[in-house]
Amino acid sequence: MADTETPKAGKAATKGAPAGGYVPRLKAQFEKDIRAKLTKDFGYTNPMQVPVITKVVLNMGIGEGVNDRKKVENAANDLTLIAGQKAVITKSRKSIATFKLRDGQSIGAKVTLRKARMYDFIDRLVNIALPRVRDFRGLNPKSFDGMGNYSLGLKEHIVFPEIDYDKTQESWGMDITICTTARTDEEARALLAAFNFPFRQ
Repeated sequence: MADTETPKAGKAATKGAPAGGYVPRLKAQFEKDIRAKLTKDFGYTNPMQVPVITKVVLNMGIGEGVNDRKKVENAANDLTLIAGQKAVITKSRKSIATFKLRDGQSIGAKVTLRKARMYDFIDRLVNIALPRVRDFRGLNPKSFDGMGNYSLGLKEHIVFPEIDYDKTQESWGMDITICTTARTDEEARALLAAFNFPFRQ
């Protein structure tokens, strides 16, 4: 049966939150189990002290975009499929003659995910994409920035199930940044580990 959306629900959907009271599996898991576990492990006295994931930023840098804008557009289209949200083409901020780069030239694509789409992406990243990475031995547990944010890089974007390997002409790397409200790397690591991020021991 098709869902009927009110104008208000439709407007919310365009801002990144699927309409209709949908609760992502990982968000429900956080509220049910993870929040209590972190409160116990770190002795938080206020529920607002428990760290949460605020956003996920996906970024693709396309070096070949200097000579071929079509490659940047293809990368942006693939990133849109992966994220479930329209990717933005990024442009250079200054000219660099060595790299034949002009100011305002298209050089990559990025997208910022929040709320439901953020949780859905993390679910697919941890349970589908990372296990498909060739020779994967776990995530680097030290790639935190000291302010609760974690960054990781993938050499091939084709590990995501949304990308049809047979129809993809090229494979691009991508950077993923998980932003949290954690005050220390230890808290951020515990938060992501609770979401089953496969850190190396």
